[in-house]
Formats: sequence, structure tokens, C-alpha cells
Amino acid sequence: MTSAIGDLAHTLRQSRYTVVLTGAGVSTESDIPDFRGSGGLWKKLDSMKLLSLDTLYYEPELFYTEGLELLNTMRGKQPNAAHKALAWLEQRSLVQAVITQNIDGLHYESGSKRVLEMHGNLRTCSCLRCGAKTSFDLLVDAASRGEIPPKCRCGGTLRPDVVFFGDPMPPSFQEAIQEAQQADLMLVVGSSLQVAPVSYLPSLARQLAIVNLEPTPYDRAARIVIHDKAGIVLSKLVEHIKANLL
Repeated sequence: MTSAIGDLAHTLRQSRYTVVLTGAGVSTESDIPDFRGSGGLWKKLDSMKLLSLDTLYYEPELFYTEGLELLNTMRGKQPNAAHKALAWLEQRSLVQAVITQNIDGLHYESGSKRVLEMHGNLRTCSCLRCGAKTSFDLLVDAASRGEIPPKCRCGGTLRPDVVFFGDPMPPSFQEAIQEAQQADLMLVVGSSLQVAPVSYLPSLARQLAIVNLEPTPYDRAARIVIHDKAGIVLSKLVEHIKANLL
């Protein structure tokens, strides 16, 4: 792996504009369960049903109990070595943006500034009637008191600002397309690249590097492929860059 790390560091330094695309494999090292892995949540329960618009609208009791419980498994975690390494790379202008499929907000917590969240976040919720935004904690508190569905001051229903099954992609997806098209290098970290439409983004970049435990559909098209944990690889990448700065 040492030669691949060196090759990745060289490619990163040569790139004028680098965009990172992250998936669940980054957050699993913060004890957040993924969906598609061997022990993924999709293999244990019907997450597609729990986190769908149909359940939100027509089965609110199920959504605001079991669905909300599922979302809460991703809250209150701490950034890991991979998140911190990406923030370090951005601070040194080696990474220009992070596009993430994750909703846990750990890129922001680690210090990354330019983060495009493709599937929303667990910081805020919105009113379906007036559109007002408020804290996600208020929604959780209301549901825990038995207020199902939780209500806005205007009387409208509050929903998490998460992209559920059946939702359109957020406006940030168009920005992500522009970032991918501009990228000399896209570094994919911890993503199976199987969830559309985000999985199409790597095809737009000029060069591709992939760090993921398991093979992806894009491995053959990538200049660099490293099959290992995100935290291990990105920590070694930062160490290599620091050593060559001295």
C-alpha cells in the first residue's frame, strides 16, 4: 500500500482542483452502521420502507418511532481519522470540496468548510406547510413526548431535512455535478458507488482515485485504487504529505 499512498499523494499535489466524494465507509469508523455492507442495516430491517416519503406521510406513527430511532443511531458520534484527514487536506488547499452521501454532519464537525450534503442532514427539520426550519432536536423532543407527527408553530408537520426514498435530490446535487465536472481529480472514499444518482458523479471527473474496503463498479476506470479502511489510508496519506513538506 505504501507505493499507492505515494502515488495518491503525488496525484493530489499535481491536481489543480480536487473534489472528494464520501460514503458510509467513512462514517462506519465512527460507529455509525452502514446500509449496504455485510452487516448493513438494509440486511436487518426494511430501511427503505422506514425512511420513505410514503411512511412519513401515511404511516407517521411508524416513521416517527422506528424511522426516527434509525436516524438517531447516526447522531452524537465523533469525527474519526478519515474526517480529520480530509479537513486537514482542505485547510492546505489540496481538497476544494467534499461531496458526501452521509447525513451525520461529521465532515463539518471535523473542520471541513465546503461540504455538499447529497442526502441531507440531521441538524435541522422543516415545516411541510410554511417551510420554516428549526432544530432537529425539537422534532426528536416532540416525538418523544408522543406528539406524532411533530408540529410547527403554524400547525404544519415537521420533517427531518433528510433526502428520503421518494424525495427529489436537493439543489446541492446540481452544485455537486458542477464540482465533479471541474475536478482534475475526484477522490472517492468509503463509497460503494452503487447509489444513484450520486454514483454517476465519478464519471464526470478527469481522473479518479478510490479508497474503499470492497471493489466498486468504477475500479477499472480509476487511476488509483486502494482497498482498505478510510481512516488508515487517509492517515497514511497525511503522514506522507507532511514528511515530504519537511
